[in-house]
Amino acid sequence: MKAKEINELTTAQMIEKEQDYKDELFNLRFQLATGQLENTARLKQVRKNIARIKTALRQQELNK
Repeated sequence: MKAKEINELTTAQMIEKEQDYKDELFNLRFQLATGQLENTARLKQVRKNIARIKTALRQQELNK
């Protein structure tokens, strides 16, 4: 998900997306630990998406 797409979301949608990504990250880490993870690059993508959402939320908070 790109930063431009994230900025178009409402605050509630951003928080929901962040939670979805955190759940996905948990599942990916579990798969990695059990040796079932095939696409290890997805871990990095999910972490970056979480960071992008947190950054956008913080920017909105500072603009108020």
